[in-house]
Amino acid sequence: MSTQFEIRQSEQYEGGDWWKWAVWLEGDEEALDQVEWVEWTLHPTFPNPVRKCHNRAEKFKLESAGWGVFPIRARVWTKDGRSTKLEHHLKLHYNDGKENTA
Repeated sequence: MSTQFEIRQSEQYEGGDWWKWAVWLEGDEEALDQVEWVEWTLHPTFPNPVRKCHNRAEKFKLESAGWGVFPIRARVWTKDGRSTKLEHHLKLHYNDGKENTA
């Protein structure tokens, strides 16, 4: 795959050491149009830790929630059958900006 993709994230602290978060795929529009799906691999303690997202309109966004930080892996599958592996370390912050390191 000639175009580089990047994983981005959002987070929202809910209180009680719990966050809602999301990850999605960034890249130029033409490259994103060539993606068939993204296979996200979460920490093995999550129910169904391997999840596929097919929604191009939302940049293959995965929404979830939890208390800890961990590496999230993505395998990007294109319409021509090729794939690329990416990794992103989920970061979570408290409302005061302090980073959760758990």
